[in-house]
Amino acid sequence: MFAVFRKEISGFFSSLTGYIVIAVYLLVNSLFMWIFPGEWNIFDSGYAGLDTLFFLSPWIFLFLVPAVTMRMIAEEKRLGTIELIFSRPISERGIIWGKYLASVALVLLALLPGIIYYISVFMLGEVPGNLDKGGTLGAYIGLFFLASVYASAGIFASSLTDNQVIAFILAVFLCFVLFMGFDSVAYLPGLKHFDETIIRLGINEHYKSMSRGVIDIRDIIYFVTVIVLFNESTRMVLLSRHWKRRS
Repeated sequence: MFAVFRKEISGFFSSLTGYIVIAVYLLVNSLFMWIFPGEWNIFDSGYAGLDTLFFLSPWIFLFLVPAVTMRMIAEEKRLGTIELIFSRPISERGIIWGKYLASVALVLLALLPGIIYYISVFMLGEVPGNLDKGGTLGAYIGLFFLASVYASAGIFASSLTDNQVIAFILAVFLCFVLFMGFDSVAYLPGLKHFDETIIRLGINEHYKSMSRGVIDIRDIIYFVTVIVLFNESTRMVLLSRHWKRRS
């Protein structure tokens, strides 16, 4: 697993992929928070907070994470190197989790420079330091878990095809459904009595819960469960392909 992890991390930073992901994430957030006029601009709103960051980041990751994961397995299939990986003394789970952890590590590296936003807003308040530290920490943890789910969904999408573009589109669709789809379905006519249950099946409710600074074990269990389900589904896809080739 760690050999796969090192290979993927090395691939991110031997090309421009890793640098572009981190730069785009920081640039888009910075433009909306500091440059573009409007309600999301901290100076225009007159409120020293990180609400803009935590509102925009799930949408930015909705595209950036699939862009990272789209090649993970699809490219291996296209080049035929997936069979070479299978021939090595490593389990399917080891392959998947190695690729998954590399994607999550890149997400974490993108989030870490965000401490600059925290320090800036911390100092910009009318009373420096008047910032909800618990809520901010919870929101960062929630954002990390959210992007981690995106990564597992993206790798699953990549396992379904050998075309990176299709893998990207599938991953964006899956991530969107997980983030907003359940919220939308919950308000359809006839589902009024089940709306809260349906909403809790999606990521957004658990992300918002953490953003309030409440680290509930139920939210963590939810994120971990979804990640494991997607990674195990990816494993089943790879196993089915392997069995077909052997038969």
